[in-house]
Amino acid sequence: MNTITCYVGTVLIWGSSWLAIKYQLGVVAPQVSLAYRFALASLLLIGWCLARNISLRFNWRDHVFLALLGLTLFSTNYLLLYFVTFDLTTGLVAVIFSTITIMNMFNSVLFLGRRIEKQTLIGAAMGLTGMVLIFWPEIERSGQITIGVISLGIVGTYSASIGHIVSARNQSRGLGVVPANAIGMLYGTVLLLGFAWLSGAPYTFDPSGTYILSLIYLAVFASAIAFGLFLTLVGRIGPGKAAYATVLFPIVALALSTSIEGYQWQVRAVAGVALVLMGNVAVLGTREHLRAAFAHFRKTT
Repeated sequence: MNTITCYVGTVLIWGSSWLAIKYQLGVVAPQVSLAYRFALASLLLIGWCLARNISLRFNWRDHVFLALLGLTLFSTNYLLLYFVTFDLTTGLVAVIFSTITIMNMFNSVLFLGRRIEKQTLIGAAMGLTGMVLIFWPEIERSGQITIGVISLGIVGTYSASIGHIVSARNQSRGLGVVPANAIGMLYGTVLLLGFAWLSGAPYTFDPSGTYILSLIYLAVFASAIAFGLFLTLVGRIGPGKAAYATVLFPIVALALSTSIEGYQWQVRAVAGVALVLMGNVAVLGTREHLRAAFAHFRKTT
């Protein structure tokens, strides 16, 4: 598969996965739907590892961090973002999640002791201003409700960013990305099932075609195939160029949201999205932190 196909495939799959999430909401509780998704994705990755004789054995210390990976990257963040999708169009949820690039930079300062650059601060300011412009009409209409929903999205995104820090630690210990994610997703599945039990959510299943197809798409394509395409891309063109997929996938999500969900564009929203995307570009442009930040980002799906 050529480089252009890998790049376009990554952007299109991750960009469209937000709309697929919309079809998971309704009959089945979000925590249960997510458990189905990551159980299937985990089984696929475990099968891949077994077929290629990739070891799935880890010591108990590594299992602690794999469980933490499951908590932050494969359960909490997705669960919160699924709940946010009840109230916001999928394109706007994708815009919120795109701020993970900025969060990764600041977390590299907090947890890895790296120096923050002026360009990172400028990018963060642009992103924050853009978010205010995008959501201000909803805030004026719904007030605290909208602020609460957006806050959930930000917390969910930050949980994913912490997961990237954990994943970076796992790599530094020599843990392979695919087997670590396979076990991390398995832990995430167990945690989601446990949360479903504690919250009293029934373990139901929606037999409709839209639910089943969106579940397969999220588990197979968004959680397995796109991950493989992205890592292939990293190996071919380097982390710097590959990281710009994080800037492009919200554009795909917004385009789909406009055509399918009827998202109404206003001048303020256009300016806001442009600022968020330019803020991400500005952050990714920092030379010293690009490699470390991308190492955190590349574990997500």
